[in-house]
Amino acid sequence: MTPRALLSRLRLAPLLHDGHHLRRLVSAAAASPPDEAPPGAPPPPPSNSRLFVAGLSWSVDERSLTDAFSTFGTVTEVRIIYDKNSGRPRGFGFVHFSNDHEAKCAKDAMDGKVMLGRPLRISFALEKVRGAPVIVPRLSTVK
Repeated sequence: MTPRALLSRLRLAPLLHDGHHLRRLVSAAAASPPDEAPPGAPPPPPSNSRLFVAGLSWSVDERSLTDAFSTFGTVTEVRIIYDKNSGRPRGFGFVHFSNDHEAKCAKDAMDGKVMLGRPLRISFALEKVRGAPVIVPRLSTVK
């Protein structure tokens, strides 16, 4: 696609206001050359190679979490969330893998396993959306 054609599509794209900035939304089909994706084809599903790990012990650190998950693939980043006031871990963190398949294998194998005396609860991490509330579906307790 020529720069002129892309610019004309950008001018025709609708304006979006995210609370702070005014932006133009250009669809993936408009930004990519037409020979790559047929028109009307659904976009590929978003990749999710990040895991949310809950139930971490206060004594866990990045090294031990990396060692526990590296048997399932290449761990690119480990982040444990700490309390700002006390400096202690809050009991959850994130593990990033190099691809989706490794993350799925790790989730399936490690969910419910005990690490340092506490069972881990693992799910795929939700995408962080700035300025928008994250709505998490809850199970109803009313019968």
